[in-house]
Amino acid sequence: MSIRTRLTLWYVGLLAAILIVFALILYSFLAYNLRAEVDQTLETRAQQVAASLQAENDPLSVMLLGLVTLPPIDVFSSPGVYVQVLRTDGSIARRSANLEDQYLPIDREVFAQNMHGESVLYTIQTHQVRLRIFSAPLTVAGRIIGAVQVGQSLYEVDSTLRTVRLLLSGGIAATLLLAALGGAFLSRAALRPIDRITQTALRISRAEDLSQRLERTGPQDEVGRLAATFNEMLERLEELFTTQQRLVADVSHELRTPLTTIRGNIDLLRRGAAEDPQARRETLEAIEGEVTRMSRMVADLLLLAQADAGIKLEKKPVELDTLLLEVYRQAQLMADGVEVKLGHEDQAVVMGDADRLRQLLLNLVDNAIKYTPAGGKVKLSLYHEQGWVQVAVSDTGMGIPPEDLPHIFERFYRTDKARRRGGTGLGLSIAKWIAEAHGGHLTVESEVGKGSTFTVWLRPATAVTKGST
Repeated sequence: MSIRTRLTLWYVGLLAAILIVFALILYSFLAYNLRAEVDQTLETRAQQVAASLQAENDPLSVMLLGLVTLPPIDVFSSPGVYVQVLRTDGSIARRSANLEDQYLPIDREVFAQNMHGESVLYTIQTHQVRLRIFSAPLTVAGRIIGAVQVGQSLYEVDSTLRTVRLLLSGGIAATLLLAALGGAFLSRAALRPIDRITQTALRISRAEDLSQRLERTGPQDEVGRLAATFNEMLERLEELFTTQQRLVADVSHELRTPLTTIRGNIDLLRRGAAEDPQARRETLEAIEGEVTRMSRMVADLLLLAQADAGIKLEKKPVELDTLLLEVYRQAQLMADGVEVKLGHEDQAVVMGDADRLRQLLLNLVDNAIKYTPAGGKVKLSLYHEQGWVQVAVSDTGMGIPPEDLPHIFERFYRTDKARRRGGTGLGLSIAKWIAEAHGGHLTVESEVGKGSTFTVWLRPATAVTKGST
């Protein structure tokens, strides 16, 4: 069952429940008031007959002689309202002229209650109509001398209620039919943009063209936001797909070069280089270097894959000044004609993974040394100020062109100069992830021909502790 059908059914069902409840309440209220009005009329007429009887008779004469004068009762009758007076033996003493040759039915149990001083209101079914009768005792000088019955046909009340029932039933049926048609139309109109989104999504999926976007010109309602979200998702998917394609291409390229080198050196060994100790040593060193390069790239890819999977770092207090000193000593071994020195160095403790932080700094130092010519300088500095711990790695190398700056932290992204100098283009991506995994970030400032400065921003351990509490 489609959403359109379910929405229509739910809408019609809810409306039907509301209308039925409203109709029942309205009908019950109307029936109660009509019957209460009839009961009030009957009781008032009976009281008027009793009052007239009291006025027509002298209590002393009734007590001494037992003579009772009945008042004329036609004045108390009206079209549809009938009056009847009974004696104490249950016989009819007088009845209104509108009864003609008929009489109000006499219920012996009700009459017995009247003789005991009780008034009774009841309904009785005759052959033609239902009658509502009020039967009350008649007393003069404290003595029950009979009973008065006032009856009214319920034909008009029943006819009115029957008409109301038909109107309510027909009205509810017509309203529900219109609601069903209107609900189907409205749900169709409301869901039509979603149908278009579905068709566009299918077209994009079947064409495998992630560059297409949903066209949405309506208001920015729920459907508009859905279309915008869908377009944003397509943009993200296109970016990821493009990145994946570039990743596969770059990995293939990066692996092909060392594999070609290894294959070539193995061919040299087969052609006789293995017999020459010098040639054999150089060939094996070349193979070892390429295997080391591939191992490092595979390890970097594995680390980035773990980062994408949401790997959690085990964080402990790390003395960053001590760690920076270790990185400085290792950088001197990597210097290759570049002067590496320590700049400003504050004491600072951060919560983090010491091995990953060391990897971050070594990646930055390796990058700085790689793009700084011999005789140039690389400086390591540590600042602890304004609620941040900043580790800066600056160099006097070739710098980064402005158009490349927004992309240097992307995986496998390398400038033309970087490609000529080797490398996989993963070091800065890993450095950026490590900084963000520690709740910090990595920034860069660079000027072509003058050098670059990469700065790692981390929260000190005291700030992290306060924030966590």
